[in-house]
Amino acid sequence: MPLSFQFRSPGDLRITLDSVEHTPVEPVVAAATAAFRPWAHTPVAERMERLSAIEAELRASAEELALAIALEVGKPLTEACGEMSAVVGKFALTFRDAEEYLLPRNIEGGPFEAEIRHIARGPAVIIGPFNFPLHLANGAIVPHLLAGNTVIFKPSPIGALVAAKYGDIFQRHLPEGVFSLVQGQAEEGMALCTDARVRNVCFTGSVGVGRAIAQAVAGDFSKSVALEMGGKNAILLLEDGDVAAAAKAAADGICATAGQRCNDTSRAIIHPCHVDNFCKLLREEFKRYTPGDPCDAATTLGVLANEAAHRRYAENLASGGEWVQQGKAMPECDGRPGWYVRPAARIWRDLDSGLNCPIIDREIFAPLLDIFVARNDAEMLRLHNAAPFGLAASIYTSSRERFEAIGRELNVGNLYANIPTTFSPSVLPFGGCGLSGNGKPAGRGFIRFTTDEQAVQFGKGI
Repeated sequence: MPLSFQFRSPGDLRITLDSVEHTPVEPVVAAATAAFRPWAHTPVAERMERLSAIEAELRASAEELALAIALEVGKPLTEACGEMSAVVGKFALTFRDAEEYLLPRNIEGGPFEAEIRHIARGPAVIIGPFNFPLHLANGAIVPHLLAGNTVIFKPSPIGALVAAKYGDIFQRHLPEGVFSLVQGQAEEGMALCTDARVRNVCFTGSVGVGRAIAQAVAGDFSKSVALEMGGKNAILLLEDGDVAAAAKAAADGICATAGQRCNDTSRAIIHPCHVDNFCKLLREEFKRYTPGDPCDAATTLGVLANEAAHRRYAENLASGGEWVQQGKAMPECDGRPGWYVRPAARIWRDLDSGLNCPIIDREIFAPLLDIFVARNDAEMLRLHNAAPFGLAASIYTSSRERFEAIGRELNVGNLYANIPTTFSPSVLPFGGCGLSGNGKPAGRGFIRFTTDEQAVQFGKGI
């Protein structure tokens, strides 16, 4: 295995980024294990004080870190700034969650005085994705640390440099071994997950890797594993829905982060009465998304993360269908070589062709929207549920009754009415069903999955 890895900026391939050395796993796990008990026994107030100092430094460094995200990952700078706002905001939300979920709870009605306590579990491995290289990992890191677990952060190789800057801030404020960073690729990630000393695993990424992790640790049934693995999200536009709002939501949802979000809108399932107008409005909305330098605050459409994603997008554009707007995989933009794209949309005009859409069951992480025409609610439900994912769906309708009736049949973790699928505020839990996750949602309340419950009873004489 190479001792290091190196990438180029996806928005300007002339820029070679710093090399990153692979981290030996064993010493890191040993240090996290040694630091666990002292950290777990540190009063919650002190843990919160240290985390507050980290929050303050992250806030002060937000602009620098956002620019680093744009350069390394290719996310537009405005989106990267939004990511940093979410990173900083996670601390206050987690502190409030701790008051609800971590404090001991008195239990009445039994023969003895009793309470429920929440016990830290041990070292936690957090494996982050490239598309939100700090925010999604941070959403698990902060709760685990506050709960008394030590943390090992394994970032995506695409995002390793900005993760190192983020990790330096944590390490400056925490005792040795409480927070560690492991750089590397699949080998390091799997070694961390399968180590018996690691008691918590939180993974965000592809279905294939998530399934491999789940299978590898299945024998260690006391290990807590939280998986978030993407989506095939849809808006459902009913006869009485606002077609202009739905078209805007679809464009925003598939173009955000160049379609590289687990909650992006990769499907639109619409009633025939809206087809012509929806397609016309969608083409107009796409005009707001033009490729450009991710580090420029004026850029609205970023780049794909690497050559493999760029090639996969080009292959999907050649896979057939009736195009509403033909997308493009571009080798450069304004003289900058990079993994640039233009958004695409195609339409499937009847149920049979829709069910045979070549990617109805696959997430491709690129700005390609598939539009399906459904004549009635039954066809809408069949088309929606044909995808094995279950992360987010939004129903566009003016009828609360219709929303409730259809919503009950959608197996998703996040159900919206007249709201884009990408609108997932940190004040709510965030997770999915099916291939999207395993029932341990991220976002608000994730701290519930960082500890074990302990039932305590006090007999007479104590």
